Amino acid sequence: MNGSAPDENVERKRLYWHSRRGMWELDLLLIPFLEHRYDCLEIADQQAFRELIKQEDQHLFAWLMRRQWPDDSSLRRIVKMIVDYAETTGNDQYRTL
Repeated sequence: MNGSAPDENVERKRLYWHSRRGMWELDLLLIPFLEHRYDCLEIADQQAFRELIKQEDQHLFAWLMRRQWPDDSSLRRIVKMIVDYAETTGNDQYRTL
């Protein structure tokens, strides 16, 4: 038996915890994306998401509200993916947050 399943569970919980921010607007974008899209992402995009959630809330807010874009191309790509997902998905998933 390998130890990857418990490791993946711990990693998922860590990602969820770090996706919960001090701003409701960020929670509404990051958590549904994590829950519904993260597993389908390419490895590079998963890494970009992990890097994204390390950023300060004010930067995340500006990026996810399209007031600015990250300079880093991989962060810019994942931000666009999150925004596109939020704009093209129904709001039912947000009711439980």
